[in-house]
Amino acid sequence: MRLKSIDIGGLRTKNNVFLAPLAGYTNAVFRKMCYDLGAGLTFTEMVSARGLCHDNEKTRSLLAVADGYAGIKACQIFGNDPQYMRRAAESGDLAPFDLIDINMGCPVPKIYKNGEGCALMGDIPLAVRIISECKKSGKKISVKFRTGISEKHKFAAEFAKACEDAGADMVCVHGRTREKVYSGEVDFAQIESVKKALEIPVIANGGIFCAADAEKLMDNTGADGVAVARGAMYNPWIFAEITGAPVPDKKAWVASQIAATRALYGERFALVYMRKMVSFYIRGVKGASALKVRLLSLNSCDGILPLLDEVDF
Repeated sequence: MRLKSIDIGGLRTKNNVFLAPLAGYTNAVFRKMCYDLGAGLTFTEMVSARGLCHDNEKTRSLLAVADGYAGIKACQIFGNDPQYMRRAAESGDLAPFDLIDINMGCPVPKIYKNGEGCALMGDIPLAVRIISECKKSGKKISVKFRTGISEKHKFAAEFAKACEDAGADMVCVHGRTREKVYSGEVDFAQIESVKKALEIPVIANGGIFCAADAEKLMDNTGADGVAVARGAMYNPWIFAEITGAPVPDKKAWVASQIAATRALYGERFALVYMRKMVSFYIRGVKGASALKVRLLSLNSCDGILPLLDEVDF
């Protein structure tokens, strides 16, 4: 993997291996720990612009930043109203953030049917207005999108050029259409077409579950960097593996994650979240199925580490 710093409108990342936004997963603790493992940039979960404008506490809670986080602070927002998007970008809630990423790639039916996420790829003039309005906030702006909405109509380069012309400082392309969601092969050619069309940095996303996957994605697209999504849920140590940083003791790392999540979010959140995450971490381990049953029956975080003593990562 060819490591390098990325210049995002004057913001410089420590490298070009990013943690992509993941709804329900990229909370403040997970972001900091992935950054410490080697990720060059991390993003919040996607945050509703309308929710921020209406002072929704649950929405605001997604914007927490862990003590000691040393990286560029990046928030992903979603919505389909240019004015709400601008108001959110200019809000005090987003004042601590250096970079705002606009979600134009979420394929989830609830988001798509509401005209948000990937639906914006079907209305380029609206997408352009949203980017232009957010840019007026003075923040650096990136856009995450897909290769298209359907397999019959892929237009990543056209959409990307519109984003750049509207003022985007970086784009991230998930190499699948909305129709494919998260399955099927990543379309290298579509991402490559974006790289050839733009002057701003292009980040490739999709199908990265090991260091070799990251290398393959870079080699086949010419992208400036990669963004790891689901691969980080299963294996957050992937950032150390890709960047060549030391891989920590995994059990000790999970213990730290439990403690930090508990401290910031409380016992109930930490229990639900860590049961889910540890289930991912032990995927493929001998006896994982039986262990998951026991894990999901726990009613305290205190029971997680004793179970991990039975696991050989």
